[in-house]
Amino acid sequence: MSCEQTQSVIKKIIRKIGHECAAQGQTVSETLVAFLVKAVVLDPRNDFNSDKILEEKDVQNLIQYCVTRLLDTTDPSLTTIKMQVYFDTNYASRAELLNEQHRVMEERLAPVVRDITNSRPRVPEEMENVYRKIINYVLLSSDLGSPTDIEVVREVTAALQSVFPRSEMITFISLSKKNKEQQLKNLAMLVTGIRLYNKECRKGGRGIDNLPAILKEAIPSATRTVDEGLNTCHTVAHQYTALLESMQEDQHRCTELSPFKLKQALFGARQYEAFLCILLSDAITSAQEVEKMNMQFAATMEQLKNTVQNKDSVDTREVFPLFIALANLWSSFQDEMLLLRFLTNMINDLQQFWEIQSQLFPEEALTSLLEGVTVKSDEERIRETMGTRVNVSDFKNQEWLFPETTDNFDQLLIQYHGFCAHAIGVRGLTLPGNPAIGVLRHKERCYVFSSKEAAYIFAQDPDKFIQLNIEKAKEHAELIQLLELHHQFEYLAPYAQARNAYLMKPTTKCDSATQTDTHILPPTIVTSYEWNEWELRRKAIKLANLRHKITHAMQTELSHMRRDNCTQVYLPKDVSTQTKRDNSSNVPRPQIFLKGLRGGSSPATHMVKVDLTRAVNET
Repeated sequence: MSCEQTQSVIKKIIRKIGHECAAQGQTVSETLVAFLVKAVVLDPRNDFNSDKILEEKDVQNLIQYCVTRLLDTTDPSLTTIKMQVYFDTNYASRAELLNEQHRVMEERLAPVVRDITNSRPRVPEEMENVYRKIINYVLLSSDLGSPTDIEVVREVTAALQSVFPRSEMITFISLSKKNKEQQLKNLAMLVTGIRLYNKECRKGGRGIDNLPAILKEAIPSATRTVDEGLNTCHTVAHQYTALLESMQEDQHRCTELSPFKLKQALFGARQYEAFLCILLSDAITSAQEVEKMNMQFAATMEQLKNTVQNKDSVDTREVFPLFIALANLWSSFQDEMLLLRFLTNMINDLQQFWEIQSQLFPEEALTSLLEGVTVKSDEERIRETMGTRVNVSDFKNQEWLFPETTDNFDQLLIQYHGFCAHAIGVRGLTLPGNPAIGVLRHKERCYVFSSKEAAYIFAQDPDKFIQLNIEKAKEHAELIQLLELHHQFEYLAPYAQARNAYLMKPTTKCDSATQTDTHILPPTIVTSYEWNEWELRRKAIKLANLRHKITHAMQTELSHMRRDNCTQVYLPKDVSTQTKRDNSSNVPRPQIFLKGLRGGSSPATHMVKVDLTRAVNET
C-alpha cells in the first residue's frame, strides 16, 4: 500500500471515530483522535502490528477500541492526553503570541491604510474626507477609546491638528505610498503620546484605562493562582507516589485501588505541574517586564513635563521623541495585557482538566488509604540523597558529570524532564532526580537518578533501561510528551501537527539527471574582431590614407609671442655661526686645621685654629 493510500485509510478511520463519538454525544477533535489511534496501535497490549497492513477486522477493532476509550470518563490517561492536546495546540510563547497579535492588527488596519494611501483628492471636500480617515486610523491603531465616542474623537482630532494641521495635506498627498504609511505610523504614535501626556496632566485621556495599575494587581493575582495550583498538584503527586510505593512493597495493600489507574493519575499530576511551571515562568517574566516599563514610563513622563513646563511653544525635536517613547511604552503595556488575558485563560482551562482528574480519586478516599503511609515531598527525597554520590572509579566506560567539575552544570539538558531514569521503566514512578548524585552522560544524553543505587543499576546497562522506558511510554502514551520522548517516536507527529498529518510523511527519493546544452544560443562570432594591436594600427593607417593628406598649423592671438621659459636657482647651503665660548676658573681648596681638641694636662681646653688656605691670586 502506497503512502497516499495509507494516509487516506487513516483519515477515514479518524473521521469514522469522530462520527461515532458524536453520535454518542461526545465531541472530539481530529487532533485528539489522530494521536489516540496511533497510541492504541503502539500499545503492545492491544496486539496491533503497525508493520503490517491492517485487515478489515483489525480496522473495526481499532475503531471500536478508540471509541470506547474516548467515551470512558473514568480514564485518567485520556484526561491527561486531552490536557496535552489542548496545551500543545493553544499555547504560544511571548514572541509568537505578540507577533500574531501584531499581524492581526496590521491586517485589520490594512484596508484603512490602503484607502488613505491610494486616495488622490483634488478638491477641499475630498481633502477633508481623507483627513477624517487619518483620524479613524489613529483611533484604531492606538486602541485608546471607542471610535464611536464623540469625546474621544474630538480629543484625537485636536491632538492630530497640533502635529499635523489640515494645511499639510497637500504635502502628505505628494508623498510616495511607502512614505505615507510611515508617516501614518508616526502620527499615530505622536497622537498617542500627546493623549497620554494630557491624561497625566488631567486635561484629557478619555477612554484610556490605567494599564500599569491594572497589571500591577492582575499579574500577582495570576501568579498566586498558579502557585496554588502547583501546591495542590504537588501534594497530590506526592500522595500518589507514596501510595504506589506502599502497594509495590505490599501487594495486598489497597486491593480496591487499581495501581495502573493510579500511575495514570500520577502522570497526569506531573503533566499538570509541568504546564503550570511554564505558565508561572511566563507570569514572572511579565511581572519583570511591567516593573521595568513602569520605571521607564515614569522617567519619560517626568522628562516630558520638565521639557514642556507650561511653555506656549516648544521645539518639536525635543518633545516628539518623548511622545513617541510614551506611545511605544504604552503599546508594550497593551501587549502585556494581551499576554495576561492569554495566561489567565490557559490557567482556567487547565484547571478544568485537573478538576476532572482529581474527581477520580477524591481527597477523602486518599486520606483513608494513606493511613500509616509516609508521604515524602520531592524536596525531602532530594535532601535524603544529598550526602551520597557516585564513585567514578567504579565505572571505566561511563562518563559522570558533577557540579564542581562541569561548566554550566545547571544548564545541562536532562532527559525525562528531570525524573529518575531508572524508576520510570522499572517501577513506573516519576521520582525527582538529584543531579548531586551524579549525571550520567550516555550517547550525548544526560540522565539523573533518585538514589545512588538506581544510578549504579542503570549505569550497568543504560540501553536496556532506556528501552524499558520506551516500552513504558507505549503503555502510557501520555509519557511521550511528559518525558519529552518525541525523538524516540519520530513517526508519531506532535499534537500541533497531527491535524494535517497523522504520520510524519517519509521523504520521497528518486534518481534523476539533467543535461544542459553546451551552447544554447546560436553563435555570434564577430569576424572583424582583431586582438593584435599592430594589426589594429595597420588598419587605422589604411583608413586614414595619409598619401593624399597635408599637415596644417596655425597660431592664435593668445599664443602669439609666447614661449616656454625655465629658471634655475641655487639651493641654500648649510652654514654655522658661533655665539659664545666655554671657559672655566679654579678656586683654592679650603684647608683649615684645629689644634687642641683632645685636651691636655691642664683642665681647661685651649683650641687653636690654623687656616692654611692659599689666596686666590696664588692659584
